[in-house]
Amino acid sequence: MKEYGSNVQKLVEHIISIPDIETRTKHAHILIELMRQIHPQMRDGMDYNKKLWDDLYIMANFDLIVDSPFPPPPKEILGRKPMQIPYNQQKLKHRFYGRNVELLVLKAMLADTFDERKAFVSYLVRLMKSFFLNWNKDTIETNSCLQQILELSGYKLQAEIDDLRVNGLVEDASPRDGSGNRGRQQFQNFARPERNNERRPAERGNERNSRPPMERNGNGNNRNGSNNNNKNRFRDNNRRRP
Repeated sequence: MKEYGSNVQKLVEHIISIPDIETRTKHAHILIELMRQIHPQMRDGMDYNKKLWDDLYIMANFDLIVDSPFPPPPKEILGRKPMQIPYNQQKLKHRFYGRNVELLVLKAMLADTFDERKAFVSYLVRLMKSFFLNWNKDTIETNSCLQQILELSGYKLQAEIDDLRVNGLVEDASPRDGSGNRGRQQFQNFARPERNNERRPAERGNERNSRPPMERNGNGNNRNGSNNNNKNRFRDNNRRRP
């Protein structure tokens, strides 16, 4: 098997050649741990342990006789074909939209209010335009999408579609809420209470700004007796020293 490499295959052949079954079983368990380290991303579990032993039997061509925790797999497992998944034979009226759009149209028909159905249809129009661009270079008109939705609904959304044709599509329409992003705007406008931790930096800044300035005398000296002139003289004396 390519996923384990040729070195593991040579070790399997060596284990088969060991005459003692106890020694052969011991080496087989060691080889299983080595195979586990080759693919450490696999999780530990009964299914994965069984897969390792099945791979060991397959690499040994089913000639390995050891005391394993799992029985050897049948030889027919190698020639077994995977189960064929049946193709969906549903007749789609518009194949480039897919089955999900038809299901969304049915869901739009089950909306409670008139505005929610209008918002759902507006959302479907924008979704159908994006699907149409995946298979075509040109864009599709809004009236064409509305007509296709009307046909898929069995003309049960006639009133909603007529209103959209006159007044236009609902902006920022979402199938979750019939009024666009009204709930999101209310959440953004909701005033969040201030926390005590958020007030501390502002209070500290006010304390620093509220400190009185250092008092100076008429000569511009501070109370501690140091002034700018003394500092300059000290620097000049240091520079003149050899």
